[in-house]
Amino acid sequence: MRILICDDDKEIVEAIEIYLKSSGYETLKAYNGLEAIEKIENNELHLIIMDVMMPRLDGIAATLKIREKQNIPIIMLSAKSEDTDKILGLQMGADDYVTKPFNPLELLARVNSQLRRYTELGSTEIKSGVHKSGGLIVDDASKTVSVDGEEVKLTPLQYKILLLLIQNKGKVFSIDQIYEAVWNEDAFNAENTIAVHIRGIREKIEINPKEPKYLKVVWGIGYKIEKI
Repeated sequence: MRILICDDDKEIVEAIEIYLKSSGYETLKAYNGLEAIEKIENNELHLIIMDVMMPRLDGIAATLKIREKQNIPIIMLSAKSEDTDKILGLQMGADDYVTKPFNPLELLARVNSQLRRYTELGSTEIKSGVHKSGGLIVDDASKTVSVDGEEVKLTPLQYKILLLLIQNKGKVFSIDQIYEAVWNEDAFNAENTIAVHIRGIREKIEINPKEPKYLKVVWGIGYKIEKI
């Protein structure tokens, strides 16, 4: 797998590259956001490590540009430790956030975790636009959900779960896969949490939640949105 390292500090780039290569990863390097975007457009990549503060185009702006076309995992690096900076990075589309100075082994563990989720759940092409299953419609551009022409209101977490499932109609996701994709952290005793949210979604999108038409359980495995 190939990873892009983008930081204006060349020593940091070289240090990260050593650890990634020792773990068997291929690497590309960039030193500002514009270089990063150019590398992404001309190479197949599987993950990006992106510094926040860089010349020409910073990491936040670069992430926004990347997210217009691709859902490659992005781990942001920053010397800032304030929660507001972390939240901003995640809101703009980053998948994880590491504060400098960092332990290289921790960064490597986060890389491995993001790549594991990515290969299980995603592809390099963003699945955007309108997703349908029968009368169920999820418009990801407007972040709206409707059933048989009637708009339904979901919580943000309910929406993320439904979007994940309807983007992959017919595919069964385990409880752990759903939790890791939506909460962006390792699953631990997630069964009750997911069950509560699934029940909430069904109450809003199903005519009879006890006999669901769209959101089906595959006993012992997980959940899926039916292809209709």
